[in-house]
Amino acid sequence: MAAVHLRIGDLVWGKLGRYPPWPGKIVSPPKDLKKPRGKKCHFVKFFGTEDHAWIKVEQLKPYHPHKEEMIKINKGKRFQQAVDAVEDYLKKAKGKEQNSDGKGDSKGKKASNKPLKILEEDDEDLSALKDPSEKPVKDDPHFHHFLLSQSEKPASSMEPISKRLKIIEEVTGSTSIQAADSTAINGSITPTDKRIGFLGLGLMGSGIVSNLLKMGHVVTVWNRTAEKCDLFIQEGARLGRTPAEVASMCDITFSCVSDPKAARDLVLGPSGVLQGIRPGKCYIEMSTVDPETITELSQVITSRGGRFLEAPVAGSQQLSNDGMLVILAAGDRTVYEDCSSCFQAMGKTSFFLGEAGNAARMMLILNMVQGSFMATIAEGLTLAQATGQSQQTFLDILCQGQMASTFVDQKCQNILQGNFKPDYYLKHIQKDLRLAISMGDMANHPTPMAAAANEVLLSLSIRMTLKSEFKSLLLFKTLNS
Repeated sequence: MAAVHLRIGDLVWGKLGRYPPWPGKIVSPPKDLKKPRGKKCHFVKFFGTEDHAWIKVEQLKPYHPHKEEMIKINKGKRFQQAVDAVEDYLKKAKGKEQNSDGKGDSKGKKASNKPLKILEEDDEDLSALKDPSEKPVKDDPHFHHFLLSQSEKPASSMEPISKRLKIIEEVTGSTSIQAADSTAINGSITPTDKRIGFLGLGLMGSGIVSNLLKMGHVVTVWNRTAEKCDLFIQEGARLGRTPAEVASMCDITFSCVSDPKAARDLVLGPSGVLQGIRPGKCYIEMSTVDPETITELSQVITSRGGRFLEAPVAGSQQLSNDGMLVILAAGDRTVYEDCSSCFQAMGKTSFFLGEAGNAARMMLILNMVQGSFMATIAEGLTLAQATGQSQQTFLDILCQGQMASTFVDQKCQNILQGNFKPDYYLKHIQKDLRLAISMGDMANHPTPMAAAANEVLLSLSIRMTLKSEFKSLLLFKTLNS
């Protein structure tokens, strides 16, 4: 079979990993975007989304010869919208060519000698096809892996491409699944047909379960305080009487509880998960715990023929409700792949970090940095007050300066607006700092900054109830009440 030569401007079907082909167009990559090393590839923009990706040549097929074949094997709504966008694009391109041919002899001859010119990177004609009354389709679950996507807000042409495009490499030490924003996720996920169990309906678990149900997953829930299950039963969830019953009824069981002791009790205690584990059953620990706890749970689950994955989440209660968490997974890779639709429903990005224990280590490091940072902000607020400086001005400068970030902006806005809705309990922050400090001790690596932050939070907790919202600690009046 003769090789097919593709070039910039060609319409193609592009395939990423194990996901179905999608219609796209080969375009010129940004000047400051490096081409991946290794096999030959082309830079492709996908129709129906604002996604780009480097696709290997062997994963590309010409659009027209394979159109009927691809339409037969892919029936999704987003896919059909993408195909419709291609056809509309071709009609407009043909109309442009005809109009160009009718504009004088010299221009007509010049146009007739050129092949059909496909739009460049800006793709203004394609964007004009979208109905302005509809929300743009930003993503599809087929492209949540390894995509390079445009940012939601249009960027100035003077900005470097690294600010306008999010890049996730297809071949890295860790694997990531990137989803679009919550608008793009809703309605576009094909839920797994596996039965899902979920144990723990606390601050994070409640939002996760709600999003799993919204995306069409079949979910059985259990919580130590049974009343918390009622709302989810009304939304379509099933009720499990014990953790063991949930594990035995479901193919994949998630757990999200407060600390290592609760995580162990849920598995090893009376009517615990271990009693319901059978060969092939999957157990996913989403709690933020120490690596030793993960190792213990992994060993007992696999000893019964079960499959184990840890998947702690980074984010707040609001991000959990919005389905915008970051999931750090490690353990059984096949379980990670089986949970793809679940992770897309609950988060914006997930990373696979290798063997069990790695995700726990990474999560503790992240939470150590976050806890230390917030303790420093609290200390800065009190020092500002003590030296006669405006706390509000301090926070305004912080949000506009070199340390500006979404995290800082959200926390500072909550402080300025007096928004004290419970988000992340102080005891959990201290728990993560203690675990991180202990992990450093075991690795013979000192963590003096984390230890100092832990002391600050410990002294503050004496004046607060255990369930005080952490952001209220950052107010001077609260700190001195």
